[in-house]
Amino acid sequence: MKRELVLGLWVLCAAAGAAGCAKKAPPPAPPPMVVVASVIQKDVPVYGEWIGTTAGDINAQIRPQITGYLLRRVYAEGGFVRPGQLLFEIDPRQIRAQLQQAEANLGQGRANLAKAERDVARYRPLVEQRAISQQDYDNALSAEQVAKAAVGALQAAVDQARLYLSWTRVTSPIGGIAGAATAQVGDLVTPQSVLATVSRVDPLRVLFQLSEQEYLRYGQSGAQGAAQPAAAAPRIGQLELVLSDGTVFPHPGRLIFTDREVDVKTGTIGAVGLFPNPGNLLRPGQYAKVRAQTGVDRGALLVPQRAVAELQGGFQVAVVGPDHKADVRNVQAGQRIGSLWVIERGLHPGERVVVEGFSRAKSGTVVRPVESPAQSAAAAAAAAPGGTAPTPPAPPAPPSGK
Repeated sequence: MKRELVLGLWVLCAAAGAAGCAKKAPPPAPPPMVVVASVIQKDVPVYGEWIGTTAGDINAQIRPQITGYLLRRVYAEGGFVRPGQLLFEIDPRQIRAQLQQAEANLGQGRANLAKAERDVARYRPLVEQRAISQQDYDNALSAEQVAKAAVGALQAAVDQARLYLSWTRVTSPIGGIAGAATAQVGDLVTPQSVLATVSRVDPLRVLFQLSEQEYLRYGQSGAQGAAQPAAAAPRIGQLELVLSDGTVFPHPGRLIFTDREVDVKTGTIGAVGLFPNPGNLLRPGQYAKVRAQTGVDRGALLVPQRAVAELQGGFQVAVVGPDHKADVRNVQAGQRIGSLWVIERGLHPGERVVVEGFSRAKSGTVVRPVESPAQSAAAAAAAAPGGTAPTPPAPPAPPSGK
């Protein structure tokens, strides 16, 4: 009896100790917080971009019209020159001597003509009085006509010598930027020598290439047709010029013409845009990107760029459904509009995408979505008719899941 009582007490103590030492189950972890933004649907302009180079509207090669030794260079290399401004001088001594000789010959010819005219005037009454033969009078008339013709030829020689003398002063045919001289003082130059090049850079041309498909698509929009002149250009909107440092040139341009043929090697056709260039800031030979509106994408879907993750050449977004479950989708991204990215396939209007915390939004995971005030304001501005989403500050580093 005593043994059974002790055994029962021991069992009760063991049970009580086990109950006191048992650990409580931890509460479930709260769903991870993510920042979301709504998909925006609106009409957005479609832009095309092409690589181009700048060129002068007119590029005049300065060549001498006579042969001679270069005496001096007058202009400042790289500076602006006016039409008719003196650029170079060629040694004029030989041409001046030729002019003096031509003028002397002309004086001799005029003297011969004066003598012939006096002979005719003296012979006219004598032939009427039959004091001289008709043949002598006819010879005097012929000599007068020969002397007149000789004076005309000698006058032309003088004019030509004066022209040659004026060509010793090489002037600019246009106003523009004069490049570096390619001939030095003392060089023997000929009409085949290029002394310098002057480029008119206001306005400035930009040369770029359109693909054959782009040319046909834009041309069929109504600007190019059988009734259009040969220089007509495809219908492309106002041109923008993006410089090599990423800045946009403040003066818009226009497409003035396309070339006459498609290059069979590249399948492209040359196009030329014209941009005003006050102050001659841009120079020929610069790299630039030409951008223009080519259409409108009706009802396009846009999301913040921070919502799009690039993975092995593809793009993904995390969508949060009404049940707060995340769904990671592969999407097809289009052009960028400011701080937004056009999604061509994979999303629907009104859905919410994760802009912060992408790594925490696993497919099927319940999350706690929080609307971003900045993204909500941007969405409201972009969704307004004709509105444009403001450019947000520089986005942080890609989501790390922290």
